[in-house]
Amino acid sequence: MKRFLAFLLAAASAFAAHAQAPQPPEIAAKGYLLLDMTANKVLAEREADQPNDPASLTKLMTAYLVFNALKEKRLTLDQTLNVSKRAWDERKEDASLMFIDTTMTPKVDELLRGMIVQSGNDASVALAEGVGGTVEQFVAMMNKQAQAWGLKNTSFRNVTGMTEPGHKSSARDMATIAANLIRDFPDYYPYYSVREYTYNKIKQGNRNLLLGRDPSVDGMKTGYTKDAGYCLIASAQREFPNGKRRLLSVVMGTASKEARATESQKLLNWGYSAFDAVRLFDKDAAIAKAQVWKGTSAEAKLGAAQAVYVAVPRGEGANLKTQVERTDPLIAPLAKGQKVGVLKVTTASGVAVAEVPLVVQEQVPLAGIFGRAWDAIRLWIK
Repeated sequence: MKRFLAFLLAAASAFAAHAQAPQPPEIAAKGYLLLDMTANKVLAEREADQPNDPASLTKLMTAYLVFNALKEKRLTLDQTLNVSKRAWDERKEDASLMFIDTTMTPKVDELLRGMIVQSGNDASVALAEGVGGTVEQFVAMMNKQAQAWGLKNTSFRNVTGMTEPGHKSSARDMATIAANLIRDFPDYYPYYSVREYTYNKIKQGNRNLLLGRDPSVDGMKTGYTKDAGYCLIASAQREFPNGKRRLLSVVMGTASKEARATESQKLLNWGYSAFDAVRLFDKDAAIAKAQVWKGTSAEAKLGAAQAVYVAVPRGEGANLKTQVERTDPLIAPLAKGQKVGVLKVTTASGVAVAEVPLVVQEQVPLAGIFGRAWDAIRLWIK
């Protein structure tokens, strides 16, 4: 009887959790994922870990490494780069092009616009050679970065996204690349909102149709090959009473340019309407206090490294519960930023919403020899 009651309680809990989870719309794609970047939570997904041909979504990783080279001052936006025969040869593949040739010395800024706005394969090769020396070395850098992020379904063979054996990624991995690019390089992200670009008297429009349809969409990247189908990563930021909220949608393998825009828009609109982003704590706010042993201070303030947002089904924000779980006892020295616990956030019915690392907000050095000895005795008694 007890086992039967336990089964009923577990089933009721699972049903309640399922009942309160908003159901995403039908999305016509091989795979998709919708990420709430503000709350760092996946709101919906299907076949998100299935490796696929990523087409020109590949260029997000190409851009990430170029942006990193700019940040580290190994490259400048005004710097000119030579156009190699290899970059020129990209036009043999009937691919998207910026239309540069070996007589030109375009600036890095121009090449970035050519790669991002016009999706130029020739611009991608020129930038890769400018940063890595060779395309092969740059591809090795791409795979090294993918490994550093723990991307399990991604393997790069080129910098353009042209179909090649072993060149693959997934919706989840692509979302990770895109989210890191937005977070790490906010000064360069505006390249992705540029609607059109003219180089060498050839004007080309951005293939991201949502830039002209949804004013909250400010990037990111399209992709297409015969094997990949039509792909789109779209990022939108909308204003809400408690602040700005950014969603990132990834659709892979849709049937047309129109379909990838339509399916992405459906995901974004659903994410904004079905979920609330609730700000629980501001950055640097003290979430909890904990007793410290053998330190110059008897307690430590614990908080989160960033403002704490959680994504919950619409209307559930008022019913959230929080619980602090931390290491005990806390023994000095404690460094600022040291993780010592987690803040668990659940709904009223006990469904897990988020786990946020708790860190020490101010360092606590070791106490003197007598203070340490006294606390050692107290701990022994305790």
